[in-house]
Amino acid sequence: MNEGLIFKPRARLILQLGEQLIRNESIALLELIKNAYDADASKVKVIMKNIDKPETGSIIVEDDGSGMTENIIKDVWMEPGSDYKEYLFKKGIRTNKFGRLPLGEKGIGRFAAHKLGELITLITRANNNQEILLEIDWMAFKKNRYLEDIPIELSKMSSRIFKDRTGTRIEIKKLRRVWTRGMLREVYRSILAFTSPFDTPDSFQVIFETDHRDWIEDLLTMSDIKDYALFKFKCIIKGNRIEKFHYEFTPWPSMQKVTGRVIDETDQYMGKRMLLVDGNKEINLDKFNIGPVVFEGYIFDLDPKILSLGVPDKKVLREYLKVNGGIRVYRDGIRVYDYGEPGNDWLDLGIRRVNEPTKRISDNIIVAAVHISREKSTDLIEKTNREGFIENEAFEKLKKALLYSLGQIEELRYEDKEKIRVIYGLKSVKVKEPVVGEISNLKKVIEKKIKENRVKRDIFRHLDRIESQYREMREILLRGAGAGLTLSVVIHEIEKIIGELKRAVKRETDIERIKNLVEHLAKLVEGYSIIIKKSKTEKWNLKELIDQAIFNMEFRFNVHEIRIYKSYNKKDDIFIRCARNLVINSIINILDNSIWWLEYKYKQQKFEKKIFIDISETIEDHISIIIADNGPGLTLPPEEMTRPFVSAKPDGMGLGLHIVDEIMKAHGGFLKFPGADEVDVPEDFKEGFIVLLAFKREGGK
Repeated sequence: MNEGLIFKPRARLILQLGEQLIRNESIALLELIKNAYDADASKVKVIMKNIDKPETGSIIVEDDGSGMTENIIKDVWMEPGSDYKEYLFKKGIRTNKFGRLPLGEKGIGRFAAHKLGELITLITRANNNQEILLEIDWMAFKKNRYLEDIPIELSKMSSRIFKDRTGTRIEIKKLRRVWTRGMLREVYRSILAFTSPFDTPDSFQVIFETDHRDWIEDLLTMSDIKDYALFKFKCIIKGNRIEKFHYEFTPWPSMQKVTGRVIDETDQYMGKRMLLVDGNKEINLDKFNIGPVVFEGYIFDLDPKILSLGVPDKKVLREYLKVNGGIRVYRDGIRVYDYGEPGNDWLDLGIRRVNEPTKRISDNIIVAAVHISREKSTDLIEKTNREGFIENEAFEKLKKALLYSLGQIEELRYEDKEKIRVIYGLKSVKVKEPVVGEISNLKKVIEKKIKENRVKRDIFRHLDRIESQYREMREILLRGAGAGLTLSVVIHEIEKIIGELKRAVKRETDIERIKNLVEHLAKLVEGYSIIIKKSKTEKWNLKELIDQAIFNMEFRFNVHEIRIYKSYNKKDDIFIRCARNLVINSIINILDNSIWWLEYKYKQQKFEKKIFIDISETIEDHISIIIADNGPGLTLPPEEMTRPFVSAKPDGMGLGLHIVDEIMKAHGGFLKFPGADEVDVPEDFKEGFIVLLAFKREGGK
């Protein structure tokens, strides 16, 4: 015999919804405020009295919204998991007064009240309706077995709260916790951040009242500290591009030596970097329902030396940013939690900063907002527990688009930050020892991860020798005795392998792989050591050096379908005195740069990718290699191109052209980015990237 069964929800299920899905008191209150927004309210009052005394304390949330009818209470409010708001959103039904789409859609936000107290009194009045009173004692849900066993009485009465208006009032008593000063400050801070400081809906206001005003009166707001931000930005992202770009550097009035600047999408360099990419892949938000994205914010500098130039109370600023710093997300101007909260580094800014501390931004120096439209961002789905979006493909693409945009801001900020430090003499002249520090860190990782003592001893023996040879090289290079090589070259190459070694050890990769990496590093350092000690340069055919560089890159040119024009083949053999491998590597570095930017431009418009290479003797007493491509051209000002750690590529280290520049100086020559009118290049290459490597002619003055 078959028997039909039905679920019988336990009464305590309602308590679990409030207790387990709503993480803390701040989010509980914000859920109730969000309901007021959905009810078409222009203002909502949050009144907290005697909250440090649970038996007599109360929390009131009262709005001037549309109120609820008897049918809405019975058929929607009393149904856990109701799809009423979801239905309104999908049908595009907006509120009458302010034309809002509902933010809530799960049908459980009202149970946030249980997080705050045991007794709930709800009074509501809709237009042309009486006031309705509903009282809920959450304790009854613990005493009774099933939901159906708990009657909730609904009463109609003449208006006493909403006499000539509509609205809803929720009063919460028998508070579940003794509220402390810290808890109230946290809630107040959350309420201040409920609407965006950049784009607050004019039609919605949150008013906060408490009899513990002394607990919060010293809290700062964004308007109190924004003038201390040296940098400000705003990006409007649509599809695969940054459609509008605005960066502003505003020195404090006390910084008389520094001039501010404004950069937008019409800038001759920035305008070429508006396509969104992740590595070499295009990012296109139009493949998802995300809609246009507005990303804006303030960036601060917490370096004590910088703060001393214009911030009177450094401690207060630091404390504010420690709690309020981060990148928040707002939908129709209302916050999506808990992005931007302390501890939620959802864009992994901290990890990026570890890799490039001088350039990258961390959560505690930025206050920013991401604005999206409720209607157009349907592929960004909020989690039931009110802790952000489901991490689907749309969300991952949004993150990558934001990080690319932020990377452009970071490059500009880095340039201006360095100018301040140079002009005011704040840059440290102390020579650091990055390689030695990295080796020390690597030893600690090996000590922890590798258990086999014999292997560990062998690795440490190699590392000790590497450190000793590096220290010797460092002394030679700092005395200027090295020929064709500089300290930055050594550091760049050695640390690349050390980084790979650390990753391999942490992954506990095959021991043989680790040993091979250590031996490779030892050989590399030994090779550099030999070059420096011998200080040997020889006479080489320049055409053969270029041919070798092209040969090394031939596979990549074929993969990327790039055509090489070897105009230098028409010239007679020309010889220069140089360190062969360093010159070849310099040419490869430039060609590698051209490949990246040719691909970047190709993603925006299809064209035949080309690179032109020639040898020129037009500069007196010099022989020059000219390399030009038909890509987007210079994407940074010429004076920034060779500065270390400056790069227009997303996540670029900014050392490649700096190293080429150093190598050219070591050879007595120079690196230059000439205009198209300064060199002889075909018409197709005049708008592209042009670089000139000038070597001192042997016997020249």
